[in-house]
Amino acid sequence: MENFQRFEAKAKLLKALSHPVRLCIARGLLENGACNVTKIHCGLNMPQSTISQHLLKLKEAGIIHGERKGVEIFYSISSDAMRELIRALKLE
Repeated sequence: MENFQRFEAKAKLLKALSHPVRLCIARGLLENGACNVTKIHCGLNMPQSTISQHLLKLKEAGIIHGERKGVEIFYSISSDAMRELIRALKLE
């Protein structure tokens, strides 16, 4: 049973990345470093509210984290392990 719980945690990460928009955001953050919602919005050309919802899912899964700088929040990949996971998906 102990191993099953570990697999559940990994499945949660993969589920969070299973949407094309979230994959695109994760790849962009991996390649470009920290970005705010406005910059992500310009790159994806979709409503900021939609992008914010996807960022929340990635954040809840521990894939990204946000750092407040003044009135803006800059998002980046949360750890080296998450960077490796995203790279392993070969999102070229």
